[in-house]
Amino acid sequence: MSATTFPTPTLAPRRSLGRMLAIYAKEAKYELLKNTRIPVYAISTIAFPLMFYVLFGIVLSKSADRADNATYMLATMGCFGVMAVSLFGFGVSLAMERGQGWLQVKRASPMPVGAYFTAKLFAAVVFSTVIMLLLLAVGYTFGGVHLPAATTAKLVAILVAGSIPFSAMGLAIGYFAKPNSAPAVVNLLYLPMSFCSGLWIPLFMLPHGLQALAKFLPPFHLAQLALDTAGINVNMQPTSNLGHVEALIAFTLIFLGLAAVGYRRDEGKTYG
Repeated sequence: MSATTFPTPTLAPRRSLGRMLAIYAKEAKYELLKNTRIPVYAISTIAFPLMFYVLFGIVLSKSADRADNATYMLATMGCFGVMAVSLFGFGVSLAMERGQGWLQVKRASPMPVGAYFTAKLFAAVVFSTVIMLLLLAVGYTFGGVHLPAATTAKLVAILVAGSIPFSAMGLAIGYFAKPNSAPAVVNLLYLPMSFCSGLWIPLFMLPHGLQALAKFLPPFHLAQLALDTAGINVNMQPTSNLGHVEALIAFTLIFLGLAAVGYRRDEGKTYG
């Protein structure tokens, strides 16, 4: 009686820490290169916040109020730019790559799945930093903005870190939206949220219903943190800064949970 033989299971290669870091760095590099080589993404996400800042924060401001308006809009347009980079970089990009089958190719490769998402977050942070530096350069040069170096660094850090909840939101959108509808879905969420959160017009000038709604929107909480850091008091903070941080963490966890549901759904459809 012949013995039955079974194939030896193939074990996943064990990589050193240095090798893992090299993989993550290479994926992040090519994700950043990909985004810079897509003009509709690179130019629009950087140019629109800068253009609106110049128009509403400087050109249309009275000379006497220009410095205050430019400082206010520096915080809010920074939030607006961070939202755009994160939502389009994650939501639209992920939806398109899912539709093209590129995500399945990545999953079939030996690359750690975490490298894919870390690379997208890295690209969002880089683009967010570029947007903030350009806004600061314009504000300081033409808007009469004067903030201490420590305050400027804190403002940049808060807004760049603020890309995390919006990246999580983009991740959820990317897993549920279809490739052709993803840009429309992002715009339908992104633009109304920006307006209702007081990024375009100070919140106290909006109807009371929108003021109440703003407390449930993540851009409001990030904008309040940025405005407080810049020394702008708009008398609209319903909670402390810690409360705004807690709200952003809660939004991040909710969107990550939704993204996890979408991820498992895709895995089930692809691999059964």
